Amino acid sequence: MNWNGKKLLEQFLPAVLEHSLSDECRVIVADNGSTDESVAFIETNFPEVSLIVLDKNYGFAEGYNKALQHIDSEYVVLLNSDVETTPNWLNKMVDFMNKHPEVAAVQPKILSYDEKGWFEYAGASGGFIDLYGYPFCRGGAFLKWWRKTTDSMIRRSLYFGRPVLA
Repeated sequence: MNWNGKKLLEQFLPAVLEHSLSDECRVIVADNGSTDESVAFIETNFPEVSLIVLDKNYGFAEGYNKALQHIDSEYVVLLNSDVETTPNWLNKMVDFMNKHPEVAAVQPKILSYDEKGWFEYAGASGGFIDLYGYPFCRGGAFLKWWRKTTDSMIRRSLYFGRPVLA
């Protein structure tokens, strides 16, 4: 999801493409009503990227929900513009989802951009996700403020289809 993030796209989108594009994976950027040059930047510099351009900023959750209505892939990664990817970053999530068709969402452990030896706590979520897909924190003291990022993979058929709990 992008909103007025041209500078972040310049910094992070090349690595996302390098570490993600394959016969099984495409990169789609949903733009949440940006008023900067984000859309033109992507169109000019990254023609391999598909764009979903929303008519206004719908905020975080509604923006993602509107974008997901335009995507027909079984697995969708919700990745904000300020996330640095590394080689093979998708493999473990895809493997787990393939082996566990009852699972609707997974989230990797995310390392801090500034200190690679520390986990990113993304608003103190603590790296845990409950059975409904909500992040939560289990203990621990917070030693510093963290940049807010998102990286989750969802199974689209469970997200829009039958409930997770049968």
